[in-house]
Amino acid sequence: MASKNHTVVTQFFFVAFSNILELRVSLFFLVLLLYLITMVGNVLIIMITVVDPALQSPMYFFLWNLEFLKIGYTSSTIPKMLVNLFSEDKSISFLGCATQMYFFSFLGITECCLLAAMAYDCHPLVICHPLRYTTMMIRGVCLQLSSVSWLIRVLVGVGQTTFIFPLPYCGPNSINHFFCDLPPLLKLACTDTYRNEIAVYTIAVTFIMVPFLLILVSYIRILHAILSILSAAGRSKTFSTCSSHLIVVTLFFGSGIVTYLRPKSSYSLGSDKLLSLFCSVVSPMLNPLIFSLRNKEVKEALRRVMARKIFI
Repeated sequence: MASKNHTVVTQFFFVAFSNILELRVSLFFLVLLLYLITMVGNVLIIMITVVDPALQSPMYFFLWNLEFLKIGYTSSTIPKMLVNLFSEDKSISFLGCATQMYFFSFLGITECCLLAAMAYDCHPLVICHPLRYTTMMIRGVCLQLSSVSWLIRVLVGVGQTTFIFPLPYCGPNSINHFFCDLPPLLKLACTDTYRNEIAVYTIAVTFIMVPFLLILVSYIRILHAILSILSAAGRSKTFSTCSSHLIVVTLFFGSGIVTYLRPKSSYSLGSDKLLSLFCSVVSPMLNPLIFSLRNKEVKEALRRVMARKIFI
């Protein structure tokens, strides 16, 4: 019977945001604008951190990895959403849905791990051992930390997809969301999903909360180190080293925890859509703005790159 159920649903359908055409048109242009700003901003940050000789420290190695992640993370959901806002056919194949959820999941998990690696970069090396920073955080260490983050995302993405898509789906097949996300898909399975939910939440707690706790420990020690500095100017300068990272961590983990780790009884399909939209397009759009506006070296590198383009 389970095998038969698997063959019944060959595609899913996304529920429209609204039946009002004017509202869909307004949402289309708003999301498209935010998406284009995200792409341009992140590509620009990647370009200047890769090509500018002044930005070759480990901090900027992690930064361009993070911006590259944001491009993939946003592109895994938003283009399909934009198409669905105007298209009458809002379907996605079973394989397409699994692929979309896989990419969204592993890119999100990778960002958790990468943000933890950036906190490690901020804490013991920049703050507590600044004189040994260059020798300790050699490129090999950066590559190892980055590689581990990307390897974890592959394993976790496969694990989450494996726990969701072997379930029997025998109808209805309408996803009340704008992409294939975990909670709405679990609701469509025509079987008891308790064990699958436990497995999914175990993965989420492990790979969201563990990096978050590591970041929290790092910033507690950073705060202790900052408070031990006597001059106010010294404290301000030291804290500014990691302030951009702290803002990004707050945005990413705050929205992620509210979206995926709150009690099941408090789920609302409308609020889930808005939170997911914030995670998918607004947060990635803010990333390059946060790192460029609050980082003097990035702003100077951007001026140099723009000057070279103008005078070539």
